[in-house]
Amino acid sequence: MGHAFQFEPVTLPAPVATANREIRTPIPHPDDREIVEILRRCEPRSMSGQPLVVWDHAEGVHVFDRHGNKWLDFSSGVLVTNAGHGRPEAAAALAEVVQRPLHHTYCFPNRERADLVAYLVDRCAPDYLDKVFLLTTGSEAIECAIKIARAHAHPKGGPEKDVIVTFHGDFHGRTLGAQMAGGIPALKDWIVHHDPCMVNAPIPDGFRGRDTSFDGFLKALADRGVEPSRIAGVCLETYQGGTALLLPLDYMRRLREFCDQNEALLVFDEVQAGFGRCGKMWGFEHYEVRADMIVCGKGISSGLPLSAVIGHSDWMDHFPPGSMTSTHTGNPVCCAAALANIKAIVEGGLIDNAARLERVLAARMAHFEKKYPARVGRAAAIGLVGAVQMVPEAGSLDPDHDTAFAIVKHAVERGLMLFGPVGTGGGTVKLCPPLCIDESQLTEGLDVLEEAFDAVCG
Repeated sequence: MGHAFQFEPVTLPAPVATANREIRTPIPHPDDREIVEILRRCEPRSMSGQPLVVWDHAEGVHVFDRHGNKWLDFSSGVLVTNAGHGRPEAAAALAEVVQRPLHHTYCFPNRERADLVAYLVDRCAPDYLDKVFLLTTGSEAIECAIKIARAHAHPKGGPEKDVIVTFHGDFHGRTLGAQMAGGIPALKDWIVHHDPCMVNAPIPDGFRGRDTSFDGFLKALADRGVEPSRIAGVCLETYQGGTALLLPLDYMRRLREFCDQNEALLVFDEVQAGFGRCGKMWGFEHYEVRADMIVCGKGISSGLPLSAVIGHSDWMDHFPPGSMTSTHTGNPVCCAAALANIKAIVEGGLIDNAARLERVLAARMAHFEKKYPARVGRAAAIGLVGAVQMVPEAGSLDPDHDTAFAIVKHAVERGLMLFGPVGTGGGTVKLCPPLCIDESQLTEGLDVLEEAFDAVCG
């Protein structure tokens, strides 16, 4: 699925020096070898998938090492720092709670938790959703949404109404239930006893899922012998993590009608798509359909471990006190930072900025498709997330991890921070700068990326 970056410092012919990028030493810096070697000695091999730049601090759209090098960040960590790195409002809110001090309350009430869930319900959630359950990771939130969907369905159809439908290629997390629900076989081939009531349907994205009709969904259920009445919930990523492709609007309307007809909950995994990333508060708003649950995380705090399930009291209140909790739920430190972060996104114009800059990112994606027709299978953008899916030859649907890896490496060495190739098979170059980026910074980063494409693809 992925390559490990090797510690092989590269010295450029000339230093890089712009307002947004400064590369004056070999990358990675030789003095950082010890840190990397400690991590590789003490951590599992799976942690070796990112460029070996040792981050020292980060502010706004920039990342710095301790040697004076500076990167323009197109990673947002991994679509986390939507409001920008080190957002001052969030840092101040965090410091106030830490210094009080109040670091943990479990499920005992705290003001920070109350302020955050009230803001999410009153200012962020659609007006038809009225409850928020806070957790720590996206995987945990996905598993919670599955639990709620099934618990809500059983009184309606008995234990047989237990099927959860997800989509081929969807990624929902790395815990057991989240990986069984996900649609990437290579990530779950270690699981021997799969849940027979977790079913994948074809993704109608128009690229790897060429059939965009709703008939493909119905046929997948029939092929697995699943009666629609047995479905407890349908869960999908608003856009797949390895792409930036929205699904057809007619398909999504049909899916919403199907869920209504069969009393199934429609769950949108917004872990990557939410909090302004797609030019709207929630990415699924592009589909103009109702969500029964929203699973979110990453951009909710721009850097601290927090996630949430947002839904309606009819199903969110199913479990009695003490039976749906989490050790760190509503952690006051995370909640304080998250509230300041979300206010910066909602009230600071960052959602509008993502919507406005979509035209710049989307235009360059179209340019990449046209310029490299034999190497780019599909390139697309929504708001401020873009994805270039690399293929080994024109017409192929196979992911080209080696080329994507080389492009990322070349760009990072020249001051554009990207994370390691992701997506189905790991052949995607993903672009996701903080939402506070301006047009000149976005254009500079895209120019560096194009230089990397030219160097690697010829």
